[in-house]
Amino acid sequence: MRGRRPYLHQISVSDGGVPKLPVPEARITLEGVAGDRQRNRDVHGGVDRAVCLFSLEVIEALQAERHAIKPGASGENLTIVGLDWPTLKPGDRLRIGEHARLEIVSYTSPCKFNARWFVGGEFSRISQKLHPGWSRLYARVLAEGHVRAGDGVIVESDTEQAI
Repeated sequence: MRGRRPYLHQISVSDGGVPKLPVPEARITLEGVAGDRQRNRDVHGGVDRAVCLFSLEVIEALQAERHAIKPGASGENLTIVGLDWPTLKPGDRLRIGEHARLEIVSYTSPCKFNARWFVGGEFSRISQKLHPGWSRLYARVLAEGHVRAGDGVIVESDTEQAI
């Protein structure tokens, strides 16, 4: 995978809860991914948690540890390949496809409904506090847009953010 540009591996949605299932394309709106719903809006969803992101490389590393996790299983909407995941942080901005732009707002707290994907139920394996760089991320939508699996993903520089 080295040398390949970052891209959107999978878009995942559900009618509430996990796992979220793959769709080939979706519209990203200010409220989140069209066709997706969260079971508990007190802790998921809303403008500052509109889109949940995760790394395919992190998922694959977890699989190598014998966890049964797969893209969409932990509730992420967008599974991304090729970013330096451990360095992403709140305030970073991503462009996905031609128009969608997201700003990372926070690390996503692990949820007990993810226990079934982890050996011994240890869903805290994706806790930023306990395992920095292994967490999912929540993002707000800065610009709406249509995205497809395979679309490029760019971490925007300060210069690009000013445009």
